[in-house]
Amino acid sequence: MTVTPEAMNALRLAGDPPADDVVDSLFERGDIGKFNTLMRWFAQSGQPLPDDVPEVARDYLQATATPPDWVDWDQIEKARLFFIRNNVHISTALSFASMPACYVVPHVARLLSATHSLDFPSKRMAETGQFTLYLMRPDAFEAGGRFLPAAQKVRLLHASIRHHLRRENRWDEATLGMPICQEDMIGGQMMFSIQVLDALHRMGIHISNEGAEAYFYAWRVVGAILGVDTQAAPADLAEARDFSDLYMARHMGPSDDGITLTRQLIDLYEQVVPGTLLDPVVPALIRYLIGDTCADWLQVPRSTWDKAITLAPTLLGILERIEDSSPLGAWALDRLGDLTTRFELSSLTRGRVMQYAIPEHLHDEHGVTSTKHRTDPWSPPPLSNRLPA
Repeated sequence: MTVTPEAMNALRLAGDPPADDVVDSLFERGDIGKFNTLMRWFAQSGQPLPDDVPEVARDYLQATATPPDWVDWDQIEKARLFFIRNNVHISTALSFASMPACYVVPHVARLLSATHSLDFPSKRMAETGQFTLYLMRPDAFEAGGRFLPAAQKVRLLHASIRHHLRRENRWDEATLGMPICQEDMIGGQMMFSIQVLDALHRMGIHISNEGAEAYFYAWRVVGAILGVDTQAAPADLAEARDFSDLYMARHMGPSDDGITLTRQLIDLYEQVVPGTLLDPVVPALIRYLIGDTCADWLQVPRSTWDKAITLAPTLLGILERIEDSSPLGAWALDRLGDLTTRFELSSLTRGRVMQYAIPEHLHDEHGVTSTKHRTDPWSPPPLSNRLPA
């Protein structure tokens, strides 16, 4: 696809018909509650579906039970090894760069506010973290893996949001396009792929071209599983840069919902960080990763750590040199990263497995291991030349 405003306008009109048809039917038949109850027991690939699953849902779950037949499994394995090596950095980028990037798109912030309880913001972060960990497990796409069932449920969750907002006339479709449209789905894919890679580069993490391409490829596969039109989605990192830059230029700006969600994010992680001494690190890191303009739109407070956080690339560089020079050091740091990521997720979930259920109502108040990284370093592509003048 050639990335142009006209092409992206067309994507704003398209949803995900296979999932939308299932959700519409479930609501029409009054089967949503029953379906959600049954789905709590369906959590692993290859697991037999409960006998009472409505037929329309059974057909969908069977049709989407396997990944696309074009998947390059060598690339997926490279992506998994890349994640193992960089898991704590990727988790940091997802939490403090990707999520704020979502909040800086006003209509996306509005959707997030409408579909998650404002009293429990940890649920949103826990679901994202759990989904990513499921994806990067060795058995993600095998029998017994948890990723594919989670992805099937997330796809239906998105369809239910479209159902509620459209049926209740609580979304300005003429102005904003379809809720969770193809453009926004691909935009989300960019936030969790190339924008994560940008954040890693900003933090001073040295990654290889091979690792960057594999990580992007994994999220391209995820997009297809979640209902993204692969003919419209970027096929490689260069196209991803064009799409990401134009998408953000078209939509980003300040909003009350974005400010509220960002405040929740900061409060949440200040609770996760032990004590209060390091609390200012959270807003400082967000501001460092997304830049002052976006941080000001989201009212990220200035912090006493704003200058100190710029030393992060130097400190992380020291750790990476230890990792490169010592196999034992590499093992220890990878293990520490894994434990840190799991501790963060455990803190957010309070030890529970997050359930991806179809909401019966929306909130009324909103209406809505490579060794090449030293010799083959990845650098972010330049700004897209397709941005409007």
